[in-house]
Amino acid sequence: MRILHTSDWHLGRAFHRVNMLGAQAEFIGHLVTTVRERGVDAVVVSGDVYDRAVPPLAAVELFDDALHRLAGLGVPTVMISGNHDSARRLGVGAGLIDRAGIHLRTEAAACGTPVVLKDAFGDVAFYGLPYLEPALVKDEFEVEKAGHESVLAAAMDRVRADLATRQEGTRSVVLAHAFVTGGEASDSERDITVGGVAAVPAGVFDGVDYAALGHLHGSQTITERVRYSGSPLPYSFSETDHRKSMWLIDLGADGSVAAERLDCPVPRALARIRGELEELLAEPELARHEEAWVEATLTDPVRPADPMARLVERFPHTLSLVFEPERTPDDPDVSYARRLAGRSDQQIAEDFVAHVRGAGPDDREQAVLQDAFDTVRADDTVREVAR
Repeated sequence: MRILHTSDWHLGRAFHRVNMLGAQAEFIGHLVTTVRERGVDAVVVSGDVYDRAVPPLAAVELFDDALHRLAGLGVPTVMISGNHDSARRLGVGAGLIDRAGIHLRTEAAACGTPVVLKDAFGDVAFYGLPYLEPALVKDEFEVEKAGHESVLAAAMDRVRADLATRQEGTRSVVLAHAFVTGGEASDSERDITVGGVAAVPAGVFDGVDYAALGHLHGSQTITERVRYSGSPLPYSFSETDHRKSMWLIDLGADGSVAAERLDCPVPRALARIRGELEELLAEPELARHEEAWVEATLTDPVRPADPMARLVERFPHTLSLVFEPERTPDDPDVSYARRLAGRSDQQIAEDFVAHVRGAGPDDREQAVLQDAFDTVRADDTVREVAR
């Protein structure tokens, strides 16, 4: 069976101030063409179809267009909700849409109920594991501690239990939206840390033939059977070095996996440039970035006059300007933002306690702080989904 693995469309999202809807529509067209021209038997979309729980109308219309075009090809599509999606909203009409060959899997309780497709060698069971917010699904999976590993492991136990009841030789594909150990994050993914831990081990997917992952925006191979497709478009300058693509997976009769990486159309290259303003304006080597979307970091000791206006003269698609004069970290003039760069909310809170009290929090106090951050994040998720 030939499977096209994609994820993290983030329909409705902008890149800085650039509206990406046109590029997203181009990607949908590319997806449909690939399905038709490469003889794809099934499409899997591993979450974050939309960028937020209540997407703009234009994004909903584009999703509707994608569904109609995929259904028109007669090629089954399996989709799950991600942490940016509202599972309830995305799942509206799932039963009816299912009849058209578009299978939406947004409910945690249905993790062990697959979409079963057939090819010349027998059945392939597709299990959809939507994003499992630990605080919201711990009761469903009857786990003692609300963590990503515990709820995902419980969901996979249901998958393996169902698979054990099926005819011998049934192959299996799992769609999941999670942060798996070994994956490389970027700045454009929403934090899903719980209890100080965001990642789960790849071994949680043992027992299935292929795990089609979503959440991380870089295309990655965790193991030969566990892969991220990545987002089809860039959504932050931390993705400058990404090669945006999809995975074309050939699932053999014996469950073997052969993978081919297919490039996606990207509207414009990304570039990060750094140096003093006059150097950036004069350096011949930077001519290759003149048509790229640019993030410029200025290292001038004193902020120059009209830096954005001057940069745009040479780099007309400059979208981000960062001012980082070359100073040591303990320099009193180093900005507050730079001092906090790369530090988690937990670390910042612990630093504050140490600053006002003279000593950092003990183990019990650290646990209280972590529980508070987890509770706030879970409450934010509940409110967003309920909108």
